[in-house]
Amino acid sequence: MKKKIIYGITTVLAISLLTGCGAAKLKNGEELVAKVDNYKISADDLYSEMKEKYAVKTLIDNIDHQLLDTTYKTDETETKAIENQIEEIKKTYGSNDQIFEQIIKQVYNVESVDELKSMLSLDYKRDLAIKDYVKEKVVTDEEVTTYYDTKVIGDVKASHILIKSNAKDSDSEETKTKKENEAKKKAEEIIKKLDNGEDFAKLAKKYSDDKGTASKGGNLGYFNMDDDFEENFVSAAAALKKGAYSKEPVKTKYGYEIILKVDEKDKKKKDDLESTIRQTLADEKIKEDSSTTTYYKRLRDWRESKGLKFEDKELKKMYDKYMKTLTKEDENE
Repeated sequence: MKKKIIYGITTVLAISLLTGCGAAKLKNGEELVAKVDNYKISADDLYSEMKEKYAVKTLIDNIDHQLLDTTYKTDETETKAIENQIEEIKKTYGSNDQIFEQIIKQVYNVESVDELKSMLSLDYKRDLAIKDYVKEKVVTDEEVTTYYDTKVIGDVKASHILIKSNAKDSDSEETKTKKENEAKKKAEEIIKKLDNGEDFAKLAKKYSDDKGTASKGGNLGYFNMDDDFEENFVSAAAALKKGAYSKEPVKTKYGYEIILKVDEKDKKKKDDLESTIRQTLADEKIKEDSSTTTYYKRLRDWRESKGLKFEDKELKKMYDKYMKTLTKEDENE
């Protein structure tokens, strides 16, 4: 019964009573904050119950706010992202202000739009923190080296001849297959012309369906993996020897490509690219495992990396229990 009475006292009232002046005292010297019939509730009782019910999540949010707000200042990108999220919420539940405020209270457990923005800002910055944590603490030096050795290339200069299949979404599967085969066959015939010594630039001007480069003999200039080219296209170009062309058509979303490698620069030093490589690998890891449990594990590990410690042993136990629930680690014990 006593617990029910305590739970019925709101947080705001409790805090105001706890911090108020002239509070009555119980015989043991504790402050009396409420009395119902024969039940008397002390400040210590209330603090203990509030700590159990409210403190862990509130404490975590406050800790994260303190850590994140100093590291990740709110900028236009964040502001725009939050505005877009709110617009999506309004599209889902309706844009009427009064109804919207009722909805966010029920769905997001916040009292105002400003409180919703604060919550979304915290989530946004948590995502940034996780990205940086994975980049610096999860991605290993060995992974960076392997990526550099196997995937990093110098800028490649190439020309290409594109043969489109011109297949349409409305085409039947049979028609699509027929058009694909015809395009591939045409590309193979052009490769035979190259084998017979015909000039690549002239063939590009005559046959390429890429009108933006055909007039230039198919010249694409220099490019690399982070440019607007499909990875398999760049990989195929990089794999060629200087002056060589692809002996088989390279399939891309645009059609079938014949690639001539004109030149390749030396790749940049690993030290100059390490930060970029780490971010790429971090993004891949986050994408590969975006589960809620992994999200909370990384948040927990990030806090620990920032030196999180608890002076209150009871709070520490509750925090550990709370995080085990979120990460589902208690299910394995």
